[in-house]
Amino acid sequence: MQLQDYARVVLKRGWIIILLAVITAGGAFLFSKLQTPIYKSTVTLSAVPARPSDYGQTLAIKNLLRLYVQQLQSPGITQQVIDKLQLDVSPTKFVSYMDLSADEADLIIKIEARHPLIHLTPKIAQTVADTFVSFHNQENLQIDQRDRVLVNVLVNASSPEQFSPKTSINTLAGGILGALIGVLLIFVIEWFESDIIRSPEDIDRYVGVVVLGAIPLNPEPARARTVSRKQ
Repeated sequence: MQLQDYARVVLKRGWIIILLAVITAGGAFLFSKLQTPIYKSTVTLSAVPARPSDYGQTLAIKNLLRLYVQQLQSPGITQQVIDKLQLDVSPTKFVSYMDLSADEADLIIKIEARHPLIHLTPKIAQTVADTFVSFHNQENLQIDQRDRVLVNVLVNASSPEQFSPKTSINTLAGGILGALIGVLLIFVIEWFESDIIRSPEDIDRYVGVVVLGAIPLNPEPARARTVSRKQ
């Protein structure tokens, strides 16, 4: 098929593309609206050496960040947070409310809390951060001051914002998917009908023969009108 043939097919059956795009976009929008919103809030912790000029200690902290992430998810920390917030969940379930990441380049840990209750989300993130800092400070008491790693809250809990569902993105993706399915469908239909000749233009296009004349499909009405005019 040449380019003009593709354009002809799209113009001829473009309503199928539009219809499927509207249906899938509407379905994605409705699905998103039926989901329970999940909100997120983030706290940033910093970990710095007691002796900033000690390059060896800085390298050691990069390895310790992974340990700190594990400690943040340990029952010893999570159970304290559960008790402070008076939550009726297990430590294992509570861990599913958090997403933790360590940035070794900047020596920071990000604690992202995710929860369906918007007012509780920043409380979870902040309480986890404060509890860990207090726990780490207690550990530091047993270490020489020069060898300590100082962990502090660098950025307090951010204002909660919706994490999911992303209604606008889902709706747009649904519309695009529907349009693609529509394009595929119309070319499948066109392929099945490629052997059917309906007009003189089809004969010219597929056979390469110019149509000079055509026999009417139902000549009887024409003869009847001729007789009527003679009367």
